[in-house]
Amino acid sequence: MQILLLSLLLSICAYLLGSIPTSVWIGRWFYNTDIREHGSGNAGTTNTFRILGTTPGIIVFIVDIVKGWLAVSLIIFAHHYIPETAKYVNFQLLLGGLAVFGHIFPIYVGFKGGKGVATLLGVVLAIHPVSALICMGIFAISLLISKYVSLSSMIAGAIFPVLIIVIFKETIVSLIIFSIIISILLIITHQKNIVRLIAREENKVILRKSRRNQMPKHRRF
Repeated sequence: MQILLLSLLLSICAYLLGSIPTSVWIGRWFYNTDIREHGSGNAGTTNTFRILGTTPGIIVFIVDIVKGWLAVSLIIFAHHYIPETAKYVNFQLLLGGLAVFGHIFPIYVGFKGGKGVATLLGVVLAIHPVSALICMGIFAISLLISKYVSLSSMIAGAIFPVLIIVIFKETIVSLIIFSIIISILLIITHQKNIVRLIAREENKVILRKSRRNQMPKHRRF
């Protein structure tokens, strides 16, 4: 019973961590702007870069990664799980999944969040750091070449199951399924982006200075 209650408590905490609406709070507190009412309407890193600028975009990206990593790291309080076993990884995946769900449907701001890509990256960093770092490198190279965040995200996501199954030859079934689901979900959540990419209407990322002129003087980075 105690184990069940602990697992439930950690699961709730993982969701609440993932629900932290970084871009929404930064936009409201420092720019008097609800980022969901501008650009793509998405409360994520890409729209933050586009609407608020480079500095807040980087901050949102880092914080969203960290909250995914922290959510998975809550497993350190579940001493009944043995590291590197299937049950251990399964609970890590549960915590990470709840964090991503929280990012997409954040309880703090009306359940309207982002796509969860950065938070998902934090989850993968906590569970399989080497493959996550490789995917980050692939994402960065693709972004430098194409300037499309959506395309770079899908490419990095497609590489992830290849790394897990072919390169690292992982045998934990849940991790293999997780890697495949990530790849598929990234394509599903980027359907509109795919349409715009085909039509050559997708916006490219252009780094620029933050909108300091729209920030209250007493609240600046």
